[in-house]
Amino acid sequence: MFPIGGYPVMLLGALGVGAALVVLAVLAGRWMRWLSAWSVAGLLWSLAVIALVTLIPAQGAPGIVPAEGRLDSCSWDIGGPAPDGFWIFESGQRLLNTLLFVPSGVLVVLAATRLRGVWPWLLVPLGVVALAAYSIGIEAVQLWLARIDRACDVTDVIDNVTGALIGVVAGVGGVAVARVLRSHP
Repeated sequence: MFPIGGYPVMLLGALGVGAALVVLAVLAGRWMRWLSAWSVAGLLWSLAVIALVTLIPAQGAPGIVPAEGRLDSCSWDIGGPAPDGFWIFESGQRLLNTLLFVPSGVLVVLAATRLRGVWPWLLVPLGVVALAAYSIGIEAVQLWLARIDRACDVTDVIDNVTGALIGVVAGVGGVAVARVLRSHP
C-alpha cells in the first residue's frame, strides 16, 4: 500500500520544502547576491513542487495497485485521453502539465543570468534540456512505480517542455525589460 496521497499532502510538502529553501536562500545570501540566492532557491522549490504534484497520488492513498493492472510502457498516444482536471485547474490535465513547468522555465533564466562567472546563454538551453530530462524522469518513475497510481504518457512530456519553453521566453523577456529599465534612470 502506498501510505500517503491527496492534495493536502502535496500542499504540506510544498510548504515544508518552501520553508527549508527560504532558510537555504537566506544562508546562501551571505556569499552570493540575494537575487541569485532566491532565484536558485525558487528553482529548487518549483522542481520539488513538480515532483510532489506528479508523484504523489492525487486522490489519496490508492491502496494496492496490482502490477498486472498497470501499463508495461508509456502511452505514445499524443494528445490522447487525459483526466478532466485537477482540483484547481478544471480545464484539464494538459493545461496543468504546461502551467506546472512555466515557473521553472522563468527561474532557469533568472538563476542563469544572476550567477556570476557563468555564461547565461549557454546555461539557459542546458536548463531547458535539464527540465525536459526531469519531465522524462518523472514519467519513468510513474511507469516503474505502479503503487503511486499514475500513468506514463509522452503527451505529459510534450506539455511539460512546452511550459518550460513558455517560461524561458517569459524569463528572457523579463530580464531584457529589467536591463532596459536599469539602464534608463
